[in-house]
Amino acid sequence: MAGGGDSSSKPPKSIFFSRRLNFYSLVALLCLISYLLGAYQQGALITTSRIPTFNNAPVLDSPCVHPAAGGDNLDFDSHHEATGLVALKSSSASETPREYPRCEAKYGEYTPCEDHDRSLKYDRRRMIYRERHCPAAEEALRCRIPAPFGYKNPFRWPASRDLAWYANVPHRELTVEKAVQNWIRYEGERFRFPGGGTMFPNGADAYIDDIGKLINLKDGSIRTAVDTGCGVASWGAYLLSRDIIAMSIAPRDTHEAQVQFALERGVPALIGVLASKRLPFPSRAFDMAHCSRCLIPWAEDDGVYLNEVDRILRPGGYWILSGPPINWKKYWKGWERTKEDLNDEQNKIEKVASSLCWNKLVEKGDIAIWQKPINHLHCKANRKLTQPRPFCQANNPDDAWYTDMQTCLSPLPEVPDEEETAGGAVKKWPERLNAIPPRIQKGTIKGVTSGTFQKDSSLWEKRVSYYKQVNNQLGQSGRYRNLLDMNAYLGGFAAALSKDPVWVMNVVPPQAKLNTLGAIFERGLIGTYHDWCEAMSTYPRTYDLIHADSVFTLYNDRCEMDGILLEMDRILRPEGSVIIRDDVDVLVKVMKMVQGMEWESQIVDHEDGPLEREKILFAVKKYWTAPEASN
Repeated sequence: MAGGGDSSSKPPKSIFFSRRLNFYSLVALLCLISYLLGAYQQGALITTSRIPTFNNAPVLDSPCVHPAAGGDNLDFDSHHEATGLVALKSSSASETPREYPRCEAKYGEYTPCEDHDRSLKYDRRRMIYRERHCPAAEEALRCRIPAPFGYKNPFRWPASRDLAWYANVPHRELTVEKAVQNWIRYEGERFRFPGGGTMFPNGADAYIDDIGKLINLKDGSIRTAVDTGCGVASWGAYLLSRDIIAMSIAPRDTHEAQVQFALERGVPALIGVLASKRLPFPSRAFDMAHCSRCLIPWAEDDGVYLNEVDRILRPGGYWILSGPPINWKKYWKGWERTKEDLNDEQNKIEKVASSLCWNKLVEKGDIAIWQKPINHLHCKANRKLTQPRPFCQANNPDDAWYTDMQTCLSPLPEVPDEEETAGGAVKKWPERLNAIPPRIQKGTIKGVTSGTFQKDSSLWEKRVSYYKQVNNQLGQSGRYRNLLDMNAYLGGFAAALSKDPVWVMNVVPPQAKLNTLGAIFERGLIGTYHDWCEAMSTYPRTYDLIHADSVFTLYNDRCEMDGILLEMDRILRPEGSVIIRDDVDVLVKVMKMVQGMEWESQIVDHEDGPLEREKILFAVKKYWTAPEASN
């Protein structure tokens, strides 16, 4: 042969390349078959598809669960503001989903665990009948709560602070009962909130300015607050412009719909009452607590209610009281009480505050302010002199889900000297948001380190960025205001949205492996404990968007999946959105169920790609209302 080469000892390059190509093709084919077999679960073959998409995010499809007919994207826009009712298209499926019927119109404001008729069966002593009393499983409604006829999307923030549609909360009682106090006015189709209150008829802004002359509200040291007996939450509403976020709480009582008005305004609120159980917050949660003529008997029952305020106040936190008995010498006639009675009440409150080792900072005009100590060293050293209440023994101050209140003092974490803040000092807002929370820094949350926290924060920045690509309305100002994170962990979802005009209720379920709610508050965020096997202490149509990370996996074998979904439907506004992260098999089941609830839904790939078993379901609740009442 030419060149003297031996052709039999070395195959041509083309043959070698062909064999290598066939080998890689075989490997690729085997990988594809392996992936498809792994995705084949419970009779549903899941494949990725680029059509249809949520703003170019990959959508999952299956023979059993199809995206919206015609390959359309989900419609995240709101359509029911002042005029025009535009129906959303419904998803289709190859098998008929279970239908969850619409409830009767009379259930439009149903709060299962604060039901008026059920509450009458319980003790009226200490307002126990106003606490949570949930129906037994067999008594639970299995239908969907209707919005009132004529319901419109709430005004967008910040206009919603001052305005709400009458059709959404059709109650005019407070406009008459509180007319002189300037709480709320009825103006044709809408309510206006002038910002007044019982003790601040000149408006919440001026009242907060008066408080700001007594303690510093501007330097970021005060970020979280709680308002007990909040009315329509004007105090909390006007604090927001000062970068202070308040949790407004009030019972469902004769002041009909006060918490509902707060939520319609876009202000954080919960149905709650100081009675026999601890409030559903961890210890050392709030920088400031407030009561403006809230009519809570602070000095009664050995000061148990003030003792509960002490538990949830941060070291160095403030308690603000206005209204009876403060400044009783000026108001005693108008309050229709005797001087002796009011003087006695104030003396009792002062005594309880002293037993808690609080320091009275100031009483000026209608406002009195006490401050909790930054640690208990001085309190313990002076026990014989001041006769403070005994410290609780073998008691976890963070336990607050159906936990009885106590009159013993919740001890603060130990410190070596009087200048140190018990449990660790928090940074000033906004640095506080991304600083390592003291509970994590000191290692009191098992297994959560500074590195864990920083990694989680970065993860949620990435995830929320992905959510905004899928649902572009999430990134637009005004579409959403009230958000709920059903399993918040360290509050990363809320923190990633902190620059948007939204607030997030961060829920830590009692069933979660770790109690992280204290760390969430230390970040300057707010939240509550809640068990999703029960209804939440809030009105129907509270939230514009609900986020659920691994909630259904957490509650597997604990309660029914559709029971949780029906509760989500109850507290979600018409045309509200849902984001559910979970295992793909779980989401396929969820998708089938929500079709029977008139939700539009699609499953998209994990932000890290299609090979992740965890997927994300995006959904929109269809607009519908109760029928118009017949004359």
